[in-house]
Amino acid sequence: MRSWPLPCAGARRLQLASSRPCVRRGGRLLVRAEAEAKPSTAAPSADAPTPAGDHSAAPAATEQQPAAAEQEAEQKAADWELPEDELAFEEPSGGKKAWTSVKLAFALPWRRFKSESVLTLKLSGQIAEQPQGRFSKTVSLPALCECLRKAALDPRVVGVCVKVEPLACGWGKLQELRRHIEHFKQSGKFSIAYLERGGEKEYYLASCFGEVYIPPSANLSLRGLSVSGTFLREALEKVGVEPEVRRIGVYKSAGDQLLRSDMSEAQREQLTALLDDIYGGFLEHVAAARGKSREEVAAFLDEGVFDMEAFRQRGFVDDLKYECELEELLKQRTGGKEDELRKVGYNKYKSVSPSAFGLTGRKAIAIVRAAGAITGSSGGTGSSITSTQVISQLRGLKKNKNIAAVVLRIDSPGGDALASDLMWREIRELSKTKPVIASMSDVAASGGYYMAMAAKKVVAEALTITGSIGVVTGKFNLQDLYRRIGYGKEVLSRGKYAQLLAENKAFTPEEEALFDASAQHAYESFRNKAADSRGMSVEAMQEVAQGRVWSGQRAAQLGLVDHVGGLWRAVQLAKREAGLAADEAVRVLEVSRAQTSPLQLLGGGASAPAALGLLLLQALAGGSPAQGAQAAAATAGAPLLLQALAASRGGSAAGGAAAAAASAAQTLEGLADGRVLAAMPDILVEGVASQALLGQPGFGSDSGSSGGLFDD
Repeated sequence: MRSWPLPCAGARRLQLASSRPCVRRGGRLLVRAEAEAKPSTAAPSADAPTPAGDHSAAPAATEQQPAAAEQEAEQKAADWELPEDELAFEEPSGGKKAWTSVKLAFALPWRRFKSESVLTLKLSGQIAEQPQGRFSKTVSLPALCECLRKAALDPRVVGVCVKVEPLACGWGKLQELRRHIEHFKQSGKFSIAYLERGGEKEYYLASCFGEVYIPPSANLSLRGLSVSGTFLREALEKVGVEPEVRRIGVYKSAGDQLLRSDMSEAQREQLTALLDDIYGGFLEHVAAARGKSREEVAAFLDEGVFDMEAFRQRGFVDDLKYECELEELLKQRTGGKEDELRKVGYNKYKSVSPSAFGLTGRKAIAIVRAAGAITGSSGGTGSSITSTQVISQLRGLKKNKNIAAVVLRIDSPGGDALASDLMWREIRELSKTKPVIASMSDVAASGGYYMAMAAKKVVAEALTITGSIGVVTGKFNLQDLYRRIGYGKEVLSRGKYAQLLAENKAFTPEEEALFDASAQHAYESFRNKAADSRGMSVEAMQEVAQGRVWSGQRAAQLGLVDHVGGLWRAVQLAKREAGLAADEAVRVLEVSRAQTSPLQLLGGGASAPAALGLLLLQALAGGSPAQGAQAAAATAGAPLLLQALAASRGGSAAGGAAAAAASAAQTLEGLADGRVLAAMPDILVEGVASQALLGQPGFGSDSGSSGGLFDD
């Protein structure tokens, strides 16, 4: 179980809000008016009549003054304003610095490195939301952020230098990384970003560093952002597959992918709004980082600049340097001999314990990270949220008296509606005894939002994709396909609806009516629970639901989330809800870890004949052969029909083909089984140049320069 410290807010004395007297009941604070309005099983007060022979009230009266003082202290601890800067750097005192030096001097050998070193990191491809296993080569967001926080306080580290390569992650993770880079910069140490190949996402991250360098021959291109929709109706018709899908919600475009051959006006409306929000955020954040106006950044993108010298002259990078020249620059800024570069890499530095910097506390806040599509049981090769595993974690935390509060970190487009509802219920139950705060990463939509809305407070990044309160369900009618390939199937049954989900026939009128009513019931249950969870009327929730997706910034304005910010804003809220003081240091415990088993790669089988999968793979167009193969590999273990459909969609998300295909396979498999899904379609607002880079051969490999600066 990994722990990392929460920085104190001592540098910024926080104003205290109302100090109304309060009492503690059931593990949570209640203001006096609320406490008196609720039935209580506590001992009678001193003012209550005392039964004959009962003298228990007498000692209670003598304890009123200490109890009142304790209640007032608890209320003051609970009522404080959130700091404006979510992650502010606080210069440690002389005593803390001396204690840190002592602990580092006695650190384990594999955690030691020379003083006056530079921390070198290389970011490429996927950035995982969950902490990774010991032998995983994938960098994780928690580990990266922890490295930056430690390096800001580490007297051995004089700066950080990061090589940014093509990235396959969302905007929410990039915002979290930018926040930690800004935190590091407040320490006064230098920060450098180096790019050889990059687009909008890569530059968005690099722009917040103190210095940005690129080689004269770099492939850096800023063209703009885009979002697309994919449609399979005509492709399915060509091979005799009829999707009988019901999607509840005008904007629930998950069904449109199978039912339409073009974009509906409702989908165009929501995607346009989402694109505008993320593009606006991109312009605003880059402009602030590079000392430009939004108009200057937008004009630069529209020029289609391809000459790297123009990037330097216009102030979008600091200078043109090859990696070897950057290495010489770092030698001058670090200690050691003239030709020696003192550095420490990611793998070594992440093993350095945060406790070496004296940032620990008696109370603990647990971080539960849920990433991937939502399923009811484990299986498949991709990352997924298994309801049984999440519920088990939550119940364990409920019993753990050392945990003061829980932050639920969500990165999911949704999935199985039943699994989402079961987790929603468990989160609500945990909230009765301990504060639960939801923090959204890249996406927390549909089933992902279902989980988040159960928390006491919800925090989202400005560029998070969220909402999508709606459901989709259905089945595939393969009658025509079976006829074309000469495959016969007859079913004998008893019961009016026994063949409701039979794939060899269309719905009867009675079956269709039942299916429609069932889907509507599932939607209304989701919507009504969302209204209750968010303290809104059903009518008000209906206005913002209907399957529509929102940016985190827009969702905050509509009341779907409470605060705009990242993980540390959620931790601050958790502290406050738990009744802890603003300047009280706490331990933050990572209780989730990615589980990857080689046995998952051996799964297989199909519910449709092998010939069916081969025919569809040949008939459905989309993406390059390499992307199709990558998508098919990502969906191994799913029925071949679903592998084929997912492979055809893999090309729609260059660079994220494997993850998108795995998510698509789970959605399609759920529809084939007739399950009700709280799932969002593949909505990826991508940088145009970034997307092109991810589709190039060699993506994810150690291409580019092979010097020693960023070797780990």
